[in-house]
Amino acid sequence: MWRRSLVLGAVAVAAVAGGGVAQGELNQEGNLVVSLNGDIAPHALPRETPAPVKVHVKGEVRTANGDQPPALRQLTIALNRHGRLFTRGLPTCEPEQLQGTSTEGALDACRPALVGRGHFDAKVAFPTLAPFPARGDVLVFNGRKGGKQTIILHTFGTTPTPVTFVLPLTIDHRRSGDFGVIISASLPRIAADLGYVTGIEFSLNRRFLYRGRVRSYLSASCAAPDGFPGALFVLAKATFRFANGQRLRTAVVRDCKVR
Repeated sequence: MWRRSLVLGAVAVAAVAGGGVAQGELNQEGNLVVSLNGDIAPHALPRETPAPVKVHVKGEVRTANGDQPPALRQLTIALNRHGRLFTRGLPTCEPEQLQGTSTEGALDACRPALVGRGHFDAKVAFPTLAPFPARGDVLVFNGRKGGKQTIILHTFGTTPTPVTFVLPLTIDHRRSGDFGVIISASLPRIAADLGYVTGIEFSLNRRFLYRGRVRSYLSASCAAPDGFPGALFVLAKATFRFANGQRLRTAVVRDCKVR
């Protein structure tokens, strides 16, 4: 069970890769292909003051010829400074609270910290068996681990057997530069060697009260120059590092309209 549980970490890591994209971006190096897809709503945003947004994300790691891709080892995502993550006053969840829980059990333990939901598809390879598909639910929680802010991904699959995996991803804030939030995770070796991602998608959308005001977990502005009705900008950059030494990067370029 422990080996199968770690497999789902590969699926969980890829989930964060598409934060805030509107259409797919694909990058290929040799036989290896990574892609990100999704959308952000609303498209029309204030020029300066960030407004609440909902983000839908879809990601994929595959090979051009259908072979098993190399093991994913590390993922880093940088989010544009004009997109903000606000967690002050939002309840948190500890990874230990989610270990061994089903989707319903995770919600019972940490529902106040829930910030997103989704689904995953993967293939799991055991030494004596041909690869078989695994699929299930993804829950995203606001969390803390070792005193640091995290995003906690909880995956629970029932096909072909019930499996749970919990993965915290570290969040760092940058005071300067074009990218203000850096999300990173390392994938356990066994997990990556036993399974690989075929697809994952989820939505992030949470409102909560803090000091008498309704706050949004995610918010964004459209930083168009004065006199322009919209802007084109790099919304997110992602770097995938694989066990075979390959490193693929994607830069998600999108536009927004000033309202």
